[in-house]
Amino acid sequence: MSGVVRATGKGRRWLAGGHPWLFRDDVAEVDAEPGALVAVVDPAGATLGHGLFSAASKIAVRLVARGTQRPGEEFWDERVRRAVEHRARHGFLAARGACRLLAGDADGVPGLVVDRYADVLVVQSGTLAADRLRDGILARLAAHLPFPVRAVHERSDSGARKLEGLEPRSGPLSGALAGEVLVEEQGLCFAVDVAGGHKTGHYLDQRANRALAAERARGASVLDAFCYDGLFGIQAALGGAARVTCVDQSASALERARANAERNGVLERLAFERADCMQDLRARAERGERHGLVVVDPPAFARNRREVSGAERGYVELNRRAFALVDDGGALVSASCSYNVRAADFTAWLARAAHLAGVDAWLEDLRGAPLDHPVLLGLPESSYLKCAFVRVANRAW
Repeated sequence: MSGVVRATGKGRRWLAGGHPWLFRDDVAEVDAEPGALVAVVDPAGATLGHGLFSAASKIAVRLVARGTQRPGEEFWDERVRRAVEHRARHGFLAARGACRLLAGDADGVPGLVVDRYADVLVVQSGTLAADRLRDGILARLAAHLPFPVRAVHERSDSGARKLEGLEPRSGPLSGALAGEVLVEEQGLCFAVDVAGGHKTGHYLDQRANRALAAERARGASVLDAFCYDGLFGIQAALGGAARVTCVDQSASALERARANAERNGVLERLAFERADCMQDLRARAERGERHGLVVVDPPAFARNRREVSGAERGYVELNRRAFALVDDGGALVSASCSYNVRAADFTAWLARAAHLAGVDAWLEDLRGAPLDHPVLLGLPESSYLKCAFVRVANRAW
């Protein structure tokens, strides 16, 4: 399918500035079916590029190529090859490893995310156009990967599909899964529930940050709040933590965390508690509890711009309580996974939280996601994760 979308003058200027998205308010005229690969033209009719059209979303067109040449089959093959080669170059395709193979718009395949867990692929499609591209992209991935794919599972059940007017979709696409998938990560072995876990089954974007946090854990008491499957805490135990407490409100997540701890031989050093983390942090502080390392990795507090003011209150309060639990000379690792929370705002909120908690705090590092979650410079939305490593001391005045 093909068609034409005419941009307004404002839309032309926005695209000329380097951003690949044309928003609904910047469309002057449409002659295209939903999900089509369309030519995007300026008000005078000159072709600016080609992109995938959505009739329902605020993002009307996601550009895949600039200029007059319409992308064909070779174009998509090159996109997939480039994505796989990037992961191979940075060591993400080890035999039992896990990584993001395809990062949607950031890899030039809008709306389509593919994660790899050992020899299993999990695909998420967020748009109608991505639904139509899915099978061809998966076939190309299988052809370019240096290992056979045992199974492919779909997890197109995120809220993004509602914005496109699409129904959620989840289930096996090919091959057979027999329970969880075992994956290795920097000396850590863990199980992934690709059918029922969060996102595609796991949070791949924090793995480098888990290893860095573990370096601060040797000999320390560690609190891992919003622990999910316990990997921050288990990595800390493997790094020499004296004891680790993992807290989450999901019973199934805690069961996976317990099984992962046992699988890695550190179960005796971990405790697992089911609780609302925000309330639990306050209760621990009131008891005078202290830890050498506190990790808070909550779900996104701001899924859109309208929620940022509420997110600010939430992050300040959460981190104020977390700071109160850090021992003198200890560390706080605090994360935000919302693009709508900018890095400068997040660190400012951490500063306010430290002040309210009555501690001095030094930002030692601010990390994002690893290189299999690429950041496209023209698409700031692709830079979303912020993980702050903060040294904490009791105030001397």
